[in-house]
Amino acid sequence: MIVAKLTAKQQRFCDEYLIDLNATQAAIRAGYSEKTAAVIATENLRKPNIMEYIEKRMAEKESELIADQDEVLRYLTSVMRRELSEHVVVTLVNEKSYYALDEDGKMRKRTEKRETPKIVEIPSRLSDSNKAAELLGRRYSLFTDNVDVNGVVPVVISGGEELED
Repeated sequence: MIVAKLTAKQQRFCDEYLIDLNATQAAIRAGYSEKTAAVIATENLRKPNIMEYIEKRMAEKESELIADQDEVLRYLTSVMRRELSEHVVVTLVNEKSYYALDEDGKMRKRTEKRETPKIVEIPSRLSDSNKAAELLGRRYSLFTDNVDVNGVVPVVISGGEELED
């Protein structure tokens, strides 16, 4: 798709329009007069080159925001292979005991605790890997459900005569 050349103001209008999809406000932010912004915005949105540019940019944004099939399959594969790690917060406790005089002048044991949170990297869970493998297996039809149907079914054979009520 080749987009026709836009003026600097039209380009700015398009970029502003993509922020909130409010054409009038986009025209004002792009530098058009507030008095004529609504009319200019309507005219701009009717111009094929502007609409083509806006549609192209919206498609780009959508592809950036929404995972496609290949991205999902790559992610599931990396989880299955346990290539990703997780981060958890652990609390480290530093405990220090010492003897000190209390307010009566007697020696007393005192203990000070200091807790420090720390982020630790751990391997991904095996259950997540198994689930990813299951989802990939379903995608590629690696698993088949065998259904064993056994039972007695009555068979009636009619000799071609019609039955009376």
